[in-house]
Amino acid sequence: MRKLFSLGLAMLLAGTLTGCAAAEDARTGQSGGDTVTENVQNTENVQNTKKPQNTEAAGREEGTENLSETGTDDMAETEAGGSVVYMTTDISTKGLLDIYSALREGDMGAPGEHVAVKISTGENGSNYLRPELIGDLVRQIEGTIVECNTAYGGDRANTAYHMQLAEDHGYTDIANVDIMDADGSMTLPVSGGRHLTENYVGSHFADYDYYVVLSHFKGHAMAGYGGAIKNISIGIASSDGKSHIHSGGTGGSMWGGDQDAFLESMAEAGKSVTDYLDGHILYINVMNRLSVDCDCDSNPAEPDMHDIGILASYDPVALDQACVDLVYNAEDGASLIERIESRNGLLTLEHAEEIGLGSREYSLVSIDGE
Repeated sequence: MRKLFSLGLAMLLAGTLTGCAAAEDARTGQSGGDTVTENVQNTENVQNTKKPQNTEAAGREEGTENLSETGTDDMAETEAGGSVVYMTTDISTKGLLDIYSALREGDMGAPGEHVAVKISTGENGSNYLRPELIGDLVRQIEGTIVECNTAYGGDRANTAYHMQLAEDHGYTDIANVDIMDADGSMTLPVSGGRHLTENYVGSHFADYDYYVVLSHFKGHAMAGYGGAIKNISIGIASSDGKSHIHSGGTGGSMWGGDQDAFLESMAEAGKSVTDYLDGHILYINVMNRLSVDCDCDSNPAEPDMHDIGILASYDPVALDQACVDLVYNAEDGASLIERIESRNGLLTLEHAEEIGLGSREYSLVSIDGE
């Protein structure tokens, strides 16, 4: 299949999408100011941009075309495959609303009667998405914030503590919060899996007719990185379901299981979720506070790379692949790249595409300047 060159990525790397100085709280997404994320990387010419260290895994190759030259037929084919990824460098409440509007073709209303907004409520001290950033969008779509309990202990290991933490983090001020496995699990079938035949999600999962998956893209100690795929697999899995995925479906220890089986099981669990929802789901990744550690870590490493932007798609594989590519093309992405590769994190994307969760082929479309 012919690869489409990313217009948005070309513009970003060519330096035409530029940042501006902003207060630290706006830069990191801590507040709702309408500011553009600073420190966007510039290069003199897109032809001289740094290639990803793993060009096959990152999904880029030489000989690609500019999106503006592909024609409407190619764009329709890409859209039909769910592989358009929208991007803005504006990490703010306005930027989040704009990216949602772009994905929904200008419709700012709720995509369903009962809309779930899947986030990570985050451990205390972590880089979780602040309610000041996401609140306007959640209210706009009249969403319920949904989460599931953890399988590793911490402040989110049971429903009572988890609800208190959600309140402490300000989420109950912007929406109702539902811990979906408060009443146990429901089972989703997994078709075509290498490791899983079923996936255990929170029993309240079926209460919603549409999911907006709002993820903080960052590193992860076990998965290498966390984005949309992790949020619909580990994130929607009940506490028992998390252990099942981590063990690669064996039911053994979630800490001592085979690494590749775990990575592939995340893709398989995510596929069971999308199969069940049958298109009633969309994905947004926020690329700020890009630590090598995840929001499940109460003492994460301080980010050592710049904020990048907000991306959105109907394809979770294309979305995560685009985020990975942006990290690989960043001049200061070495730490996060090392975290991804040391955990073989790109295997999740490879297996996800193999089983039909989505496509690693995508076109990145900037909405800045519209």
